[in-house]
Amino acid sequence: MDLVIVRHAIAEERETFARTGQDDALRPLTAPGRRKMERAAAGIARVAPEVDALASSPLVRARDTAAILAPALGLRRVEEVEALAPDAEPEALLPWLRAQARRRAVAVVGHEPHLGLLVALLLAGRNEPFAILRKGGACLVRLPRRPGPATGELRWLLEPSQLRALGR
Repeated sequence: MDLVIVRHAIAEERETFARTGQDDALRPLTAPGRRKMERAAAGIARVAPEVDALASSPLVRARDTAAILAPALGLRRVEEVEALAPDAEPEALLPWLRAQARRRAVAVVGHEPHLGLLVALLLAGRNEPFAILRKGGACLVRLPRRPGPATGELRWLLEPSQLRALGR
């Protein structure tokens, strides 16, 4: 199974949003972040295999990013997965991934440093990131039927600007 891992697009600044008194989980994407993600989503659709399912962190900025990505991938539904929340342990996503074993490709949208730790877990079985996804960036990890630590193979890792260029 192929796993497309996408970091959420550019959101409002944490400190500025904090002054509204609202919970950080509600922090939305910026208008430029949305526009850039629309182009990056087209790039992801161009280089990713056909994706069968899309999951998102429950936080607004990730859900909004997934909502932009879904139509580009030809999907109508986005599943909200708690294991993609920024405070979740990367291992917490393994049961969800294993439940997707019959699918050819799935995509997830989340946050750093969680996603970097997930990539490190899947590729090297390590709990320290060695790949960092920039906002709107993505990578593709090939996994066996039963994903686990150090079972993945990195196929590509692309910066947001590279994805936007591919999406033109």
